[in-house]
Amino acid sequence: MSLKGTHGGSAHGGTRPTYDVVVPASVANLGGGFDTLAVAVQLYLRVRILDVRADGEARLTVARSTPPVSGRNAVERAYEAIARRTAVAAPSVSVEVESDIPMAAGLGSSAAATVAGLRVFQHVTGTDVRIGTLLGVAASLEGHADNAAAALYGGLVSVIEHDGGEPAALPWQWPDELRLVVATPPAGLSTSKARAALPEAVPRKDAVFNLQRVLSLVHALQHGEYGRLREATDDRLHQPARCALVPQLASVLALEDPDILAAFLSGAGPSVALLARRDFARLERLLASVYERAGSAALVRTLGVHQHAARADEALAYPESTRRMVGKTL
Repeated sequence: MSLKGTHGGSAHGGTRPTYDVVVPASVANLGGGFDTLAVAVQLYLRVRILDVRADGEARLTVARSTPPVSGRNAVERAYEAIARRTAVAAPSVSVEVESDIPMAAGLGSSAAATVAGLRVFQHVTGTDVRIGTLLGVAASLEGHADNAAAALYGGLVSVIEHDGGEPAALPWQWPDELRLVVATPPAGLSTSKARAALPEAVPRKDAVFNLQRVLSLVHALQHGEYGRLREATDDRLHQPARCALVPQLASVLALEDPDILAAFLSGAGPSVALLARRDFARLERLLASVYERAGSAALVRTLGVHQHAARADEALAYPESTRRMVGKTL
């Protein structure tokens, strides 16, 4: 997450600084790490603060949103939720939102918007809220903590949720050379629908299967043991149940290529991801061909990992390239 200062007009007249809050997308689960693992990726949501009124009303209004959002925006909900949590008489704020993160795509768009609302609150109030409190508020709004943790901390994180307490995030090393080749179909899939497809209970042997593999995944990423990644991203908890909702998922999981290190569903889907460290353009074409053979479309792009830890006092000027799509459309 970044806060970037610029200058713009104000409803109060004259010229005053405006600020951009920039929050990354995220890929959750990474195979078997259901509701546990997520990694921040270089696809961004930006919120520009247009006007601040010191009225103590603690309201955030989205003046413009690209793409448009029906109903209340998650940025608004998060701003008001953190104001209630901290009991701070926050000002009323007007913002505009621009997002390259597709909605209902399994790329953490809602979590990014939620984190943006929290960071706007921090900036306009000057309140130093603990990152654990921010994560707790985000998790209460999102229903799970993994995507929000990646958006707050950057890089790869695992989360631990506590009954009656704030969740905790544990950062892990992500190798710089590893990127995700992601395909996103045009039709979205709501997280609630994807979760409704899951069984209430799983056999013990399947739970053990996932525990073994998610620990193997974290170990492999920390030690550069890339030969382990394919097996380490196998899953029996959620991907089998979601194959019916993501028609090309089974075909993507079955892809064989020496440069594909792993393949998995991105979050709740319908985006899917390949892990690789080279030949990204060729793998983009290979992944696109899965959808072309099925007579369907998908946006395919290669995403690097957003490694910056989120800090309330950041003032990093993100490069202009963050305003452009990474990779290409096939």
